[in-house]
Amino acid sequence: MRSRSSYSRYYIGKGKAEELARIASELGAERIIFGEELKVTQIYNLAKITGLEVIDRFQLILEIFHKRASTREAKLQIELARLRYELAHAREKVRLARIGEQPGFLGLGKYEVDVYREAVRRQVFMIQEKLKHIRKTRELHRRRRKELGFLSISLAGYTNSGKSTLFHALTGENVPIDQGVFTTLSTTTRMIDLFGEPVLLTDTVGFIDRLPVTLIEAFRSTLEETIFADLILLMVDVSEPLDDAERKLKCCLDTLREIGAVGMPVLIVLNKIDLLSEKELNEKIRVLSRYSSNLIPISALHKINLNTLKIKIAEHLIRRIKSSVTIPLSEGSLSFLSWIYEHANVVKVAYMNTHLKVSLLSKPAIAEKIRHNVESLGGTFKYEGTESLNPQIRSQASAR
Repeated sequence: MRSRSSYSRYYIGKGKAEELARIASELGAERIIFGEELKVTQIYNLAKITGLEVIDRFQLILEIFHKRASTREAKLQIELARLRYELAHAREKVRLARIGEQPGFLGLGKYEVDVYREAVRRQVFMIQEKLKHIRKTRELHRRRRKELGFLSISLAGYTNSGKSTLFHALTGENVPIDQGVFTTLSTTTRMIDLFGEPVLLTDTVGFIDRLPVTLIEAFRSTLEETIFADLILLMVDVSEPLDDAERKLKCCLDTLREIGAVGMPVLIVLNKIDLLSEKELNEKIRVLSRYSSNLIPISALHKINLNTLKIKIAEHLIRRIKSSVTIPLSEGSLSFLSWIYEHANVVKVAYMNTHLKVSLLSKPAIAEKIRHNVESLGGTFKYEGTESLNPQIRSQASAR
């Protein structure tokens, strides 16, 4: 059996390369895409034997990123990744173009190597300076949010896992949503109300396995929004085959470690449960629970279990919720008051002619149960604040 190294000229064997050229000609193909990263010489040789432009996995991802980019920062980051790739391969590309220009190498033969590399270096430097300015602005915004005492959550996950759909469901904010990959290439931050506590939610760029290092570096400043959050919601498309869902979850966890999110609180959100039977969902939860005990099944599109998700988020960010309850006086309400005493910290009770009013502190899940029961008794429930788990935020919030 021949080793992969013996295929170094074309990445595949010469016979396969000739067969590829024949098939491409018969199909009238416009170009050829490889699902692996190729060397510049392999791209050149394949272009020569097929007469078509050949792109590899890195160039394909770069093209998709370019089409999806909608903000100035995303466009700059993609251009930076492209130029870094050009810089790393400039000498070889110019050398090959001089031998004979092939599709994808056209026009490079006219350059001197050093002149071409210097021109690319200058472009890289200019883009880096622009990105530094954008990064400083983001850091100022982030610092200001912390000074104001805002808690923050980052939505992370594999591309097309439903992050933007959940972002819309929780915030009501319209962000680009479709079935294509890499719909979100820049961060969007909006406020959500979490049991009376204003919390910032950020939608971030989607992860992908074997993402080229050049692209990770280009998007590092955007990915940093994830590691500066108080909590990460890691989205998984649980409707996919189990092997794919597990592979993508492992990829996301590896990426979080790579960008420095080790030790941060993470809730794994299993999305698209509306596409599964209960039996299928339970089996997938059983397998995926080996990665975390914090698994919350939801459907962002149909808003299934979103309240459960909010409670789980609150349990990580909020120690206790301050609330006031007003309910009509009855035998049922007095019995319910006894239950409140057993499960919450009652601060004050005021008895009126027809109603009783209770001020209390409780854990998020208990607060939701109380709200539900109060409304069933014909009363009103009002959130009046929270006690955050972050002491610094608590002190800042109380000073406001």
